[in-house]
Amino acid sequence: MTNDVREKTIAIIAEQAVLEPSDVKMENTLEDLGIDSLGLVESIFAIEEAFDITVPFNANEPEKSDFDISTVASIVAAVEQLVTEKV
Repeated sequence: MTNDVREKTIAIIAEQAVLEPSDVKMENTLEDLGIDSLGLVESIFAIEEAFDITVPFNANEPEKSDFDISTVASIVAAVEQLVTEKV
């Protein structure tokens, strides 16, 4: 399941960045990928819908969020944790 979560999360991020999933590296930041705050919110909605989870993210105060958006790897890890907790 972990690989599926990672691949699907990267695909969602890649779509927002208008890149191929293979161009998205785990160490990339959203800024590296050209994803702005609107793209971030759209990515979070897509992640919530894809995995049927609720992401603890406040777009108005992202620094106070429990959802780490610092890198692609941190986003993948947070999504994996939320999916695991859901089961």
